[in-house]
Amino acid sequence: MVGILLTIIFITGYLAIVMEHKIRMNKAAPALVAGSLTWTIFILFSAEKEKVTEAIGTHMTDISGILFFLIGAMTIVELIDLHDGFDIITRIIRTRNKRVMLWIISLITFFLSALLDNLTTTIVMVSIIRKLIHEERDRWPFAGIIIIAANAGGAWSPMGDVTTTMLWIGNQITAFSIILKLIVPSLVCLFVPMIFATFMIKPGLVSQVNKSNSRSNDISPFEKNLVFFTGMFALFSVPLFKSLTHLPPFMAMLLALGLMWGLTEIVHRNKHEKEKGPFSVVQALRRIDSSTILFFLGILSCISALQSSGILDNWAKYLMTNLSNQSITILAIGLLSAIVDNVPLVAAVQGMYPLSLYPTDHFFWEFLAYATGTGGSILIIGSAAGVAAMGMERITFFWFLKRISLLALSGYLAGAFTYILMF
Repeated sequence: MVGILLTIIFITGYLAIVMEHKIRMNKAAPALVAGSLTWTIFILFSAEKEKVTEAIGTHMTDISGILFFLIGAMTIVELIDLHDGFDIITRIIRTRNKRVMLWIISLITFFLSALLDNLTTTIVMVSIIRKLIHEERDRWPFAGIIIIAANAGGAWSPMGDVTTTMLWIGNQITAFSIILKLIVPSLVCLFVPMIFATFMIKPGLVSQVNKSNSRSNDISPFEKNLVFFTGMFALFSVPLFKSLTHLPPFMAMLLALGLMWGLTEIVHRNKHEKEKGPFSVVQALRRIDSSTILFFLGILSCISALQSSGILDNWAKYLMTNLSNQSITILAIGLLSAIVDNVPLVAAVQGMYPLSLYPTDHFFWEFLAYATGTGGSILIIGSAAGVAAMGMERITFFWFLKRISLLALSGYLAGAFTYILMF
């Protein structure tokens, strides 16, 4: 009974998110309602309310870490943008040809995602295309491909995607092996959609961004370069900090934000309050999309309730039990990760199969890393990268479904087939 009610709430909330432009309601509202209601129903029908309360606390610790990470990353990116720092990159990308730019942006995203992570990379790259392309609708195809590239790039790196990191920490995979074995399938996962997208995009030049609002006259080249390179170094240091200290990534991101805050205060210390206000962290915090953060909170709360109630475990076990072929089972889990968060799915599979059955660097674990890392690209709300891009660019669910989902699916299957052939 409880499982049915929770599933109905999840599906209803999911449909409301999908239909946000039809019902004219921000997606954060149904996400928050669904997240709150799932936990409410769960605790009301539970005989062990203390355990449910403990589960909420545990999940909220994890969720708050994701939100703090997101806030920190978005604020640093906005701070760089306030100082016109991304002009350094946009000057390098000189081409205005749509097709050439699409390839350049995609390849940068792919490799940057492996060094940072897919969420931070998406935030950075969407901010860059905002500096390159004026019209919002012209940016959407680029944002869609950025999502695919970020997830594909994150899948072959132990630091690029949270699920790959989970498997790395759990000793199911090693860093060298996952890089060596998944980089080619991940490239195929990107190149197949890219080839199709190249022919889908009409040849021509992108509409340039109006430079009239540039702050270059108020920012010296030294200040611009200092904030840009320090900010990018801070973002790149997050995975290294995590590896050295074993602290959650959000601690590194908050440290980076604090250092950036102090740096910008020092840089503008001799300016009048009104002059330095537009370049402050306070201004950057005003510019980040709060509704996207609240949407994350709602949808992750809803998924965590499904996980604590055992529904996600049951879905995963059903797939593993009823699909006899190992590869098909993992492919199905990857497709399921486009609908629900891939983190609890991977956690459920980790709990079901010990290393004695599938040892470290086994085909099973590496293929799982690929499938759950790239499968989320098929729907825009199937990955953290997609949700971030959706919030920043206000991409509609149905536009993505119509224009990008089939491309993402073709890349997902092509990469999976490549991996199966190779290993």
